Amino acid sequence: MNVLNLSEPSHGDIGAERKLLTPCTIVIFGASGDLTARKLIPALYHLFKDKQMPQDFRVVGFARREKTDDSWRKELRADLDEFSRTKPVDDKIWADFAGKIHYCQGDLTDTAAYHKLENLLTSFGHASLRENLLFYLAISPSQFGTVVEQVHHTGLLNKEGAGWQRIVVEKPFGHDLASAQALNRELTRFAHEQQVFRIDHYLGKETVQNILMFRFSNSIFEQLWNRNSVDHVQITVSEKIGVGARGGYYEEAGALRDMVQNHILQVLSLIAMEPPVSLEAEAVRDEKVKLLKSIRELTPEDVARQVVRGQYFAGQVGGEARPGYRQEPKVKPDSNVETFVALKLFIDNWRWSGVPFYLRTGKNLPLSASEVRIQFRPTPNVLFAAKCGKSLGANALTLRLQPNEGISLRFNGKVPGSTISARPVRMHFSYDSEFGAYTPEAYERLLLEAIVGDATLFIRRDEVETAWQIADSIRNGWDGKPLTNREFYSAGTWGPIAADDLLAQAGHEWHEPAVIR
Repeated sequence: MNVLNLSEPSHGDIGAERKLLTPCTIVIFGASGDLTARKLIPALYHLFKDKQMPQDFRVVGFARREKTDDSWRKELRADLDEFSRTKPVDDKIWADFAGKIHYCQGDLTDTAAYHKLENLLTSFGHASLRENLLFYLAISPSQFGTVVEQVHHTGLLNKEGAGWQRIVVEKPFGHDLASAQALNRELTRFAHEQQVFRIDHYLGKETVQNILMFRFSNSIFEQLWNRNSVDHVQITVSEKIGVGARGGYYEEAGALRDMVQNHILQVLSLIAMEPPVSLEAEAVRDEKVKLLKSIRELTPEDVARQVVRGQYFAGQVGGEARPGYRQEPKVKPDSNVETFVALKLFIDNWRWSGVPFYLRTGKNLPLSASEVRIQFRPTPNVLFAAKCGKSLGANALTLRLQPNEGISLRFNGKVPGSTISARPVRMHFSYDSEFGAYTPEAYERLLLEAIVGDATLFIRRDEVETAWQIADSIRNGWDGKPLTNREFYSAGTWGPIAADDLLAQAGHEWHEPAVIR
């Protein structure tokens, strides 16, 4: 495997012209949490192992619990042994990496703790380790404003001044438009919008990033990517797991807020956006926002016709018995919260006028998969229809985002023999087969982009707020309406009958992701 040297352009990488890596310190607020143990430290370790970190850097964990540098390092090593994508962990590389890890104990509301953090950063000696700071807020959104204000008043975060400072925040970015706007105001009181990196780990997946490369570097498909050739588009993000221990969170969020407002609309924007004028971050994000703003507004009447919600009841997934949603811990026995959403959207622009986009996501479905299916218009039924009948299917292109990442093209082939009969066949590209099994974890890519200051894969303020406008319009249409019988589905099935009805209105049907591609 060739290691990417960030000081030089990589001709195979989108946005290859990168800024130089400069010495910096990554400060993780919420250092005792699962995200730090499962994702952040393993990602930073692998970046270090692959020689993709700055030549000089530090990692500082900030949390309330009493710990020393050594005790935190031991905890992190145990977590890394469990969550590293490569095993066993290299002892020598870990020792070098661990020497750059420090811990700062303090409460998020305690001003003195931030002065202690400032003193620790100053003690590193190198001015850049004190001035170039990446603040990772692995904490509740309700605490974002407190931390941003404190690091500003301590002199660690400035809109202008020496070095660079950036704030990385995790979703959820609010729970509706009003709360998202309030959260954005808090984040930008003491920082420029350009300093705020809103992370959606879905955008770090290699195949999601490859959508732009596939669309805009292949003339064969670029010419077909419009209303003249495309009949409809399906985006499916299915989850085999149920809600489980997240019942309390899900009662507040539901599938619409948890998946549609962020992950699925992000994929939709990349699939349908216009080509940007360049691969600069703002050019790409401008087009994504334009696309989201082009989605036809949903009135309550539209929601009734174009949006389906669902909730699973007890069933079996892969032979394993699963309880119904209303029997999950911390879930109300009469809850109307959706664990499944399917919707039909229209994009009112020149490229996609009249083309329906079908989106769906759900819990306790037969398998976990994420894919986009571009269904092309059928050929005129004047040559082979009489002899081939329904076996003469329309062409389709499937982009599998996870698992078994790849791209499949479905077309008709003649079955060998003396009679004229057709069968759908598939040309398949597999990432594993072509490039080897290694693809970086999403957090590796996203942390690296934040360190170099490339915001392409992060979500801009207006993008967040536009997505919430769409989600809020759907919730307004549901307000006060209970689930109907056609909106319940058994765990282990592909969703409620109402979701099939949604596509049947236009003579379409859902494509079910396959277990093996």
